[in-house]
Amino acid sequence: MENTPTRLTEWSEGSGCGCKIAPAILDQILTASGSFSQNDPNLLVGNSHKDDAAVYQVSEDLAVINTVDFFTPIVDDPFDFGRIAAANALSDVYAMGGKPIFANAILSWPVEKLSPDLAAKVMEGAKTICKAAGIELAGGHSIAAKDPIFGLSVNGIVHPHKIKTNNAAKAGDIIYLTKQLGVGVLATALKRQKITDKDYLSLVDTACRLNSIGEILGNHEEVHAMTDVTGFGLLGHLIEMCEGAGLSAEINLLKLPMIEGVQEYINQFIFPDNTYRNWNAYSAKTKGVVGMDLVKLCDPQTSGGLMLAVDPENKAWFEDSMKQQDQVIWEIGRFIERNEQVVEVLP
Repeated sequence: MENTPTRLTEWSEGSGCGCKIAPAILDQILTASGSFSQNDPNLLVGNSHKDDAAVYQVSEDLAVINTVDFFTPIVDDPFDFGRIAAANALSDVYAMGGKPIFANAILSWPVEKLSPDLAAKVMEGAKTICKAAGIELAGGHSIAAKDPIFGLSVNGIVHPHKIKTNNAAKAGDIIYLTKQLGVGVLATALKRQKITDKDYLSLVDTACRLNSIGEILGNHEEVHAMTDVTGFGLLGHLIEMCEGAGLSAEINLLKLPMIEGVQEYINQFIFPDNTYRNWNAYSAKTKGVVGMDLVKLCDPQTSGGLMLAVDPENKAWFEDSMKQQDQVIWEIGRFIERNEQVVEVLP
């Protein structure tokens, strides 16, 4: 075996969900291919509004959720890489209000340059998260390739009347987040070997935390819409929610929850290059962003939290319910009637 570096992040230009194809290019690909037309009435959720997973109805009271998510290493520890990739893939099922039932692994590995033992540790990490989610890692598919890539295809179930989509918000709905922001910044600090041990633990803890509250939220009628915040950053996924529902949104910059220590790295200009890619894609639809505030809004998240649209009339009841579930939430803004700009950032 060649004497090559074993720091996994050295093998990836991007990392985690920051590897996503730029929004404009992805739109070009999907539009040109015409591959997502929906003619099957049982396909309840496809790609028409850029939702988190596909949902197919199989009976009057049962629908199947399917999603696939994979990426290049976001951390150097292979066990942690596997855990983060698995938690991230499972999140798409939770974001639909569903219950995951099993998963298959997707593995690309440069077997001539990176030890297969490292790939085994990636798999171990994924199995740990699947066990925490109460599901089996049933199988998978692998290829030998020049880049290490890992992820899962996850299947889940949901009642057809309890599906949560990203395009059903209503004017006046309150916007909540279930995780702090800043994973992309911390991952970049790690890649540049600038991260502290404490901040690394924060990165892994945040990214490995399951969004399993989404399954419970599927039963909450006051939650009108839901998505998870990943590679397009908070701003990108909020704009998807707005455009899907024909609305705009106001968010309060000071209310955005950031992982402790993230601002210090931003002050040192340590953040993902794809932060600018996201900003370039969404800046024309946004107003009120000043200077480096764009980093908080456009930092590509990996295994980020859920973003919720909640009926304001049920605000107190909802917040109390989340406390009873030991689920921390942050109120960051509200959806409003559509105006000239899709998102306005308030100071």
